[in-house]
Amino acid sequence: MLADTIFYAIGNSFVHPSLPEANLANELCSFFYIIIFLFGSVIGSFLNVCIYRIPEHEDIVKTRSHCMSCGGKLKWYDMFPLFSYLFLRGKCRFCGAKLSVQYPLIEAVNGILYVMIVCIHGVNVDSLLYCLLTSALLVLSVIDFRTYEIPFGINLFILALGLIRAALDYHNILSYLIGFLVVSVVLAILYYASKGRAIGGGDVKLMAACGLFLGWKMIIIAFLLGCILGAVIHVIRMKVSHEDHVLAMGPYLSAGVFIAAMWGNQMLTWYLGQF
Repeated sequence: MLADTIFYAIGNSFVHPSLPEANLANELCSFFYIIIFLFGSVIGSFLNVCIYRIPEHEDIVKTRSHCMSCGGKLKWYDMFPLFSYLFLRGKCRFCGAKLSVQYPLIEAVNGILYVMIVCIHGVNVDSLLYCLLTSALLVLSVIDFRTYEIPFGINLFILALGLIRAALDYHNILSYLIGFLVVSVVLAILYYASKGRAIGGGDVKLMAACGLFLGWKMIIIAFLLGCILGAVIHVIRMKVSHEDHVLAMGPYLSAGVFIAAMWGNQMLTWYLGQF
């Protein structure tokens, strides 16, 4: 396997740094991460489809990709991640309408995040699950930011990922089950007490699904980070625009979940080390 070859070459480069394997390791690593980035950008292209179609209740699988302005059906060569946008100069081939910069941005961000995940967690099943979780959170964040709604189907997808992760790590099943409840129950009480004014129902479901995925320690860290990010960025937005904004918590909670998934254990270790 490619990953095994890379790690073997890297291992030899550390033991015998003067051997040609050192250069081979660097080349293989670079190639491997480029492949991961390209794979992530391809998935990012599909994420754009989800971002535009899910709020419109449009089919994301059977309906062919098309221009959002004129409806022209896109050819296969119009859908290369990143490159097609550059070749078309950001315009529709059929009607010349300007294409949103969101297309290459989501593709690039998803590719970069996939590379980060593999760098931090290596090549394993956990990394695959983290990648799928991250893509779901990316779609969820953009939709919630625009519509102030978190699609139930995305929360259901994250819940399925959580069930898979809990099943694979069944020795720690209690941590995942507590994670499912520890934040979401508190938010559910707040939701019903405020009749939905203080927190959205989608946010409650998101914390439940992500709690099952991360476990109770990491979901608490994720929630706290999300609240801090939401408070700080929301205040800055209001100061800059001089306008009131409705706070969509989904993007901030998603950012908190990603940070906790990547560096939560290190953050917890550092914090406990202060006492």
